[in-house]
Amino acid sequence: MSAPLIELVGVKKTYPGPPEVHALRDVTLTIRPNEMVAVIGSSGSGKSTLLNIMGLLDQPSTGTVKITGRDVGTLCERDRDCLRASRIGFVFQSFHLVGHLTSIENVTLPLIHQNWARHERRQRAVAALTTVGLGHRLHALPASLSGGEQQRVAVARGVVHDPAIVLCDEPTGNLDRENTAAVLALLRDLVTPERAVVIVTHEREVWESADRLIRVVDGCVTS
Repeated sequence: MSAPLIELVGVKKTYPGPPEVHALRDVTLTIRPNEMVAVIGSSGSGKSTLLNIMGLLDQPSTGTVKITGRDVGTLCERDRDCLRASRIGFVFQSFHLVGHLTSIENVTLPLIHQNWARHERRQRAVAALTTVGLGHRLHALPASLSGGEQQRVAVARGVVHDPAIVLCDEPTGNLDRENTAAVLALLRDLVTPERAVVIVTHEREVWESADRLIRVVDGCVTS
């Protein structure tokens, strides 16, 4: 069996009050390569907090978080940032593309922060955009793209640095049925023996296509 990409053991997240908010309660779970995992639950159940902790955007109040085998709690802030930048990709509901940058410029952004050479950034961005079917829209601005095309650019940006973990927060929430199916197929294709995809979603079409379902109820996780 492959080594876990994400391990959470006894993770709790409490936001101070008054009143205190217990966003996560004693969460233990494992995400392994070669699986698409859907995370479902009602609004306010703790899904976003869980995703943020998996993505190293937030830290637990207590418990252990390991990303690709590294205990995040033992790392300084700089090393956590480096681990997130190199091993984790993000895809969001609202695309978050920079409006004055072209498709290829948006996709190269994660590589700039990792100090890739310019020609290597371009090669990787072209390859990523071609993979999502937008090799012909390299120089298009976001405003000239449809919603489905913008989300495909966002997917390309999320994987251009070849992360082991792709975390998606409602990636099809702003899309119609046809574009939902297209983006879901792209995310499905990202799952490899070296990579896992985790998707927070409210959409039945998305969670029914997942390999595994995680439910979050009042901060508690079942799978």
